Amino acid sequence: MSDDVEVLEKSLVYAGYLKVYRYRLRHRRHAGGMSDVVVRELIDRGNAVTVLPYDPLRDAVVLIEQFRIGAMGAGLAPFQVECVAGIIDAGETPEQVAERETVEEAGLRVRALARIGKTLLSPGVLSETATMYCGWVDAAGADGIRGLPEEHEDIRVFALPFADAMRWLDDEKILLAPAIVSLQWLRMNRDTLRTKWR
Repeated sequence: MSDDVEVLEKSLVYAGYLKVYRYRLRHRRHAGGMSDVVVRELIDRGNAVTVLPYDPLRDAVVLIEQFRIGAMGAGLAPFQVECVAGIIDAGETPEQVAERETVEEAGLRVRALARIGKTLLSPGVLSETATMYCGWVDAAGADGIRGLPEEHEDIRVFALPFADAMRWLDDEKILLAPAIVSLQWLRMNRDTLRTKWR
């Protein structure tokens, strides 16, 4: 920890699909000095990798749709359109996760990866980060239902022309932050990728 935070107590209050910790802490105040004691819960489930599969020859992106409990809890459609994603397991690099998850969730092999960046997903309550990539794929076989049954995945895979994906983005049909960031990145870097990935 830095001098910005003084952790007085950390306790594990739940361990299941994810872990929840309760902290009692004080943090540096912008006006100087330290805050009063603050109690916060932190959800920890590891760090993620997301991939926006892109076919530069067909000028199409591959997206997936699956059930998301958080969307349902927010009163939104429980099935959300998003990028391929997965959690980094011990000993894996983000690039290995990107390649593995693109096969598992989309049934596609990644030919090359372009790093988009890294983001905090909801730092008010989550420690999870997402390292985002755009992956060069052949979108010809991008359809059907994918996912691992043992992980209770039921993932619909589909290819969407770039222009349609941009309309979906602008019409707020895509709400997950990594997908929004990745599609905006592709909007800015598409010409470069189409030249590079030939």
